Order: sequence, then C-alpha cells, then structure tokens
Amino acid sequence: MSEIRKHYFLSEYCIIAEERAKRPSDFAGAGEDTGKSGYENCLFCGGAEENTPLATAVYKNGKIYADTPEKRVRNWDFRCFPNLYPALSPAPDSPEHRENGLRAEPAYGFHEIIVESPLHGRRLEDFSGSEISGLMQVYRDRTCSYMTREKVLYVSLFKNSGKGAGASINHLHSQLLALPFCPPLLTRELDVIRKKERCPYCAIFDKEKASPRMILENSEWIAFTPYSSVGPFEVWILPEKHVSSLGDCNDRILFALGEILRDILKSYGRVLGNPPFNYMFYQLSEAPEYHLNLRLLPRISVNAGFELGTGIYINTISPERAASYLRGDFTPEG
Repeated sequence: MSEIRKHYFLSEYCIIAEERAKRPSDFAGAGEDTGKSGYENCLFCGGAEENTPLATAVYKNGKIYADTPEKRVRNWDFRCFPNLYPALSPAPDSPEHRENGLRAEPAYGFHEIIVESPLHGRRLEDFSGSEISGLMQVYRDRTCSYMTREKVLYVSLFKNSGKGAGASINHLHSQLLALPFCPPLLTRELDVIRKKERCPYCAIFDKEKASPRMILENSEWIAFTPYSSVGPFEVWILPEKHVSSLGDCNDRILFALGEILRDILKSYGRVLGNPPFNYMFYQLSEAPEYHLNLRLLPRISVNAGFELGTGIYINTISPERAASYLRGDFTPEG
C-alpha cells in the first residue's frame, strides 16, 4: 500500500510505494564502478603531491602544515588543497553582468578537496577510532577556517563516493565549497525554524529516538531513517545537543560522530554491498537556531521525470523497513 508522507516541518512530500520495492539484496552492487580506479596515476595518493595544487592544510601527527612552492609535505594523514577545476574562485575573472533585468555576479568563493588517506583503496568504515575522529576534526577545522573568510556566508561540506554518486576519482576524499550566499534550502528551513516555539530538530530527536525508524545511538548522536525519506535507505544523523555547526562541537562530540558515521557505512556495506552514496552536512555557523545534521543517501535509485518535474520523490523501501535491515533485524534476503 502506497503512502504520501510530509516532511517533518517543511511543505515537502514523498511517496512510499513498497509494492514497487526490491529486496535489499537486489540493490547490492548497484553502481560499483567508482570512477577512475587505477592507483598508478592517482593524483590523490601519497607520493603524488606534486600533481595537485599546493596544499593549504596538511594534517600530520596531530599538527597542521602547508605546502610551499619549494617543499611539499609528505607522509601526511589528511591533505586539503584547492580543486584543480573549481566551481568558485577567490579571484574570479568575470565582471558583474546585467541583461534585461537578469544579473550574473562573479563566482567568488572557494572549492577545496579533502583527501582522507594517502593510501589508495581505503574506506571510511575501515578507519580506526582515532582516524575517523581525526577526520571529523579536519571537517570542523576547515569549516571554521572558511567561515572566517571575507564574504563567505555558507560552507557546504559533502562526500561523493562512487561514480554513481558523482565521484570522478576513486580515492577517499570529500569536498568543501565556501559560498558568498546561503543556499535557499537552508534559508527556507531557517525561516520555518524561527517561527517555531521549539527547535524542530530537537523535537525530531525525541520522536525518532523511540520510533521504529531508529537504527542506532551513542552518547551524543542518533542515526535513523527519516519519516519522509527521499530515497531507499536514506539516513539522518542528529546530535542530542543543540549545536548549529561543526564549529560548536568539542572533541568528544566529534569522536562520537565519527563512530556513528562509520557504523552506518558498515551497515550499508552489509545490507547493500558498498553502494555509491553521498553524505552532506547541513549547518549554519551564524544561526544558533539551526540544528546541525548529517544526511546520507545511497545512490541505488534514479530520479526520473516525476521527481524532476514535481520535486516529490518516490521511495520503494519504507523507512521503517530500511531501518530494520540496517539494524540487522533481518538479513538482506530475509
């Protein structure tokens, strides 16, 4: 039986249509071609530092360094450098342009690559506790660094894993775009949040902690499949403490975030066979009303004409059923 579900607090809808569903095992292996996979010519591997722009932040043995034209830092743990083909530039060369009431502005901003291991073929779910915690600290540091830049109003931090999720290079990395404006989606969320007596995300935390969509929790975070999931096996990770951005998270909170993220990725691998996926941080450093959250979406279904034409998503696995698989209540074939 199909259901139309509405987003927790926004005027958005999804359709849960389980009669169109596949078994989780039918999704396994979807999109396993993860892009350019040959380590021999990989630009992101340790030892290939000369093949990228100069790194602006290199994390090594608990300290932060930077490349110079004379010397590239070697034997690093995490490495951050400008994207060779950036969507934004700190020195855009296009002038402001107006045409019949339309306006185009220079594409000011920053576009950074965060390489998460010097070793080719590693996966986040195989990281040690200190490694995954270290990555969360890098995420926090880079977010805070760019939010101090002039004219930067929003930092978008995300991962594309696998060719089906938009990754062109098969080496563990995330991306960061520092924008001179706040995305309309976040602006709309914030407008609604400010009209509420209580933070909607705090209410979601309380609701989902006791719901059949709950997957797992630790001392600081919960992971669950949202009530109006936009795709099969979508997962949200939400902190119990009301914080608006990674910059508000202490090391203890970040350690717990790394643990729960790693556990969800392990569940994806067990149930779906390491699918391509995206995860995105939603954060507003300058808006204390906002509530930081992380959203993961395996790319095992295709948005077609209906979704593109209406903005309404059809999900063939109910979030309750998806949560039961990710918890391990059933095997993918069970």
